[in-house]
Amino acid sequence: MKREWEEVKYHVAIANRVLAELGLATGFRASLGHASLRLPTDPDKFVVKGRGYEVDALFSVTPEQMIVCDIEGNKVDGPLGTTQCMEVKMHSCIYKLYPNVKSVVHVHPHYTILATTLRKRLRPMNQEGIHLVRNELPMWEHVKTVQTDEEGMEVAGLLGDSKAILLRGHGATTVGASLEESVMNMLQLEEQAKMNYWAYSAVGEDHLYIEDELIDEMIHRTPAHELPHFKPYMPAGGRAPRVGGVWEYYTRLVAGDPSASPPIPPL
Repeated sequence: MKREWEEVKYHVAIANRVLAELGLATGFRASLGHASLRLPTDPDKFVVKGRGYEVDALFSVTPEQMIVCDIEGNKVDGPLGTTQCMEVKMHSCIYKLYPNVKSVVHVHPHYTILATTLRKRLRPMNQEGIHLVRNELPMWEHVKTVQTDEEGMEVAGLLGDSKAILLRGHGATTVGASLEESVMNMLQLEEQAKMNYWAYSAVGEDHLYIEDELIDEMIHRTPAHELPHFKPYMPAGGRAPRVGGVWEYYTRLVAGDPSASPPIPPL
């Protein structure tokens, strides 16, 4: 059990560092945000970034600083003098309500916050993250932090089938079946919000966006493994190669892995 805790703590610390490296928790928001992950063999517990560190910034957190919580948000394990994150109830209530959710991320991304304050619906503007904003995202109509059971269950209930929920003037929370999915959902959500802001600034509130029929066309197309020029090279079972380059690059980068920035070979 302890070995599993240590492994999960490592991956959660890396995910929090990735959020900072991606620009989702930097500047005066360097300490604002937290990623969490359920324990695989004990799903009524999860690991999350806490509070009370000497240097409390996502970019510098370590595995030893991570906090283990139970499904009620109570601290089960973590360094002396630290606490759970202030919004631990958002994590615990989402995990309680959605057994299929394995990871939760909350940060305060600039463009997403702006869209919530302006009550500007995020429209699909590009491929990446298009699934997140095809339908209008749910929004919790409060700026305050999510600290009580009642507040946590309100946010969790609003989430529904969505992979993201907006918090007005506050930020956003994304979920996934892995740390990679929840972090990448947040990155892509902020990119969609940024593209919406640029379009709004350039054209006005009636700017164009990607229509549903084009989204359907993208989703319901012939799988790559059925195309003749790919079929001989796809692995058995017809699954396309995994595309996780962004996640793999940044997790290695924040871990100090030299493979993330190898020497450039001479021409």
